[in-house]
This record gives sequence, structure tokens and C-alpha cells, in this order.
Amino acid sequence: MGGVTSSMAAKFAFFPPNPPSYKLITDDATGLLLLDPFPHRENVEVLRLPTRRGTEIVAVYVRYPMATSTILYSHGNAADIGQMYELFVELSVHLRLNLMGYDYTGYGQSSGKPSEQNTYADIEAAYKCLEENYGAKQEDIILYGQSVGSGPTLDLAVRLPRLRAVVLHSPILSGLRVMYPVKRSYWFDIYKNIDKIPLVKSPVLVIHGTADEVVDCSHGKQLWQLCQEKYEPLWLKGGNHCNLELYPEYIRHLKKFLSTVEKSRSFRNGPRSSIDRIEQPRQCTDCFEAPRKSSDWREKPRKSIDRPEKLKIHDYKFHNIDKLEKLRIPFDQVERSRKSVDYHEKSRRSIDHQLERARKSVDWLDRIRAG
Repeated sequence: MGGVTSSMAAKFAFFPPNPPSYKLITDDATGLLLLDPFPHRENVEVLRLPTRRGTEIVAVYVRYPMATSTILYSHGNAADIGQMYELFVELSVHLRLNLMGYDYTGYGQSSGKPSEQNTYADIEAAYKCLEENYGAKQEDIILYGQSVGSGPTLDLAVRLPRLRAVVLHSPILSGLRVMYPVKRSYWFDIYKNIDKIPLVKSPVLVIHGTADEVVDCSHGKQLWQLCQEKYEPLWLKGGNHCNLELYPEYIRHLKKFLSTVEKSRSFRNGPRSSIDRIEQPRQCTDCFEAPRKSSDWREKPRKSIDRPEKLKIHDYKFHNIDKLEKLRIPFDQVERSRKSVDYHEKSRRSIDHQLERARKSVDWLDRIRAG
């Protein structure tokens, strides 16, 4: 029975797009690798990276001028970096940091066949490239894991205690727990995030949609509860497994999180823990509902980019463009939305103000810790 369940978990874990959404070509004039059909960008590099398990993966590195931080993004299932490309560029621009995304073994134009152990080697190769090729330091890197990508993200995060931060986007407790409500970890399970998350020393942000029918929101909530250094989570009301980037609160909350961990970095190496500088959890903003149904762990295949009109950042997850136009919220609007003053925002600012005043009191902090 255990062997059967193990093979089922492995089978349901990996669904690379077939065919891949992109091709790799070499520019005759420069010798540079390019991601076809995307036009070449001066700030984007395409790389082939060898892994310790003998495969070769494809990665893209998006450079932001003068950025000191870098996101290492492990994408979800049924996707490759061709379908994630526009999102990677947009996140780099609006979060003002460098970003590396990569394809797992067997995904996109990466060689080999996907497996749990191969994904661990894949993220290690990407991290090694950031250190050796781009001079990134552990304390300047944010690991970002989406869905299945939460597995390699947490496996690496456990071994890197000085990471700047970790973001878990629609994460899983484990592969088996996506299919069955088991109460304990079995040796044949894969991506045992539930056992690894308590060992992560970095600040952790968890983002999950309350209407996720692929990975239930309870996965994200339980992982958040087990974090050593919790940050205010983002539970997006009505959000499903593949549309969280559409919500204005998504990019706003990410910016807030990154700003907070940036300010706390100088305290992480001091005598006091940076958790004193991380905001205490509070209820997140409820956002508009944008329902989309899915019935199993295999994410719905993303739309191919081979169509007459190139997809925008939010197009790649939806089949109905007319519906998308009604849902799309530009990142610029996220900035403008901060200027709106309603009752809820007033309340949140009031809480922020009280928290800031409270942090100035060492006695108050001591009482909180004692409680």
C-alpha cells in the first residue's frame, strides 16, 4: 500500500507543459542565449545551469538597476519560465529587485525527468549561480516558492539560516496531504514542508487564497502557524490557486514585507532577534472575489504564448480574455490605491501608529514576550 501511495504522490506532483511554451535560440551576432519568442531585453539573461544530479536546467536572470536584493523564484506546477517570463519582469520592476526564475529538471527546455530530489538539486544550482555569477550573498536573497515550488524552497531555506526572507505562495504541507488528510508524515511522502517549516530561521510570508480548490487554504495557515518568525500573512478572500497576482493587495503586501525585512536586516546580526522588528500578525484586507475552479493538484495548464497577440502579465493564467479585462488591475493602480482613504484603511493606519509607538517602549516589548 505504501509503495502504491508513494508512486501516486510522485505521479501527481509533476506536470510540465507539453510542449514547452518557449524555445532556446542562440543569437548569431552576440552568441547570447535567447528565450524565443520573447524579444531580447538588455537586463535579462538566459542561462543553462548544470546540476549535481547530471541534468541541465534553464534559468532567467532579470536585473534591476542598483538593486541589492534578489528573489529566487520556484514556480508552480503545469508551468515553465516561458509562461512566467512576463510576471518575472513585472515583479522585478515593481519590487525593485533582481529576480532569478528557473525551470525544474524536465520542465521547459531543461533536460532529464522531474523528481523531488531533482528539484532540490535544481534550486541549489540556481542559488549557486546567484552566488558565483552575480555576487549575491545569502542575506540578500529572498526565496519565493509557489505551490509545488514551496518544496524546494523550504528544503533550501532550512540550510540557509541567514536568508533575507522566504515567501510561500499557495504552499503545500506535503504531497500526500494534498490528496489525503493524513495526520502524520510517512517515509514515502514527498515535499514534507510541514516538518521543515519549523526549522526555517528567516522571516516567512505566507500568501494563500481562501477559495483554493487545488491546495486548500488550510495548508498555508498551518505552515504559517509553525513558522519561527512569522510575518503578517495574506489570506486573499475568494482567491484561487492561479489568480492571486490579480489582487491589488498582493503586490502591496509583498512590498510591505520586503520593506520590513530590509529595515530589520541590521538587527538580525545584533544581540536582539529581528522578530522584534517584524509586525505582529493582524487580519488582512478582504479583496474582491475572482473565482476560478480547479479539482486536483495538477494546476490547469497555462495558455500557450504561441498566439497572435502576446499575452500580458495577467493573461497567462486565464482562457477568457474578456473576463480577464474586467479583473485586471494594473500595478500602477496599486500605488494609487494607497491614496484612497476609507474606514478600513484608517483603522489599519491607526493600528500601525499604535504599534510604532508601542515598539519604542522596551517595557512593552518585554511584557509581550513574557505573555
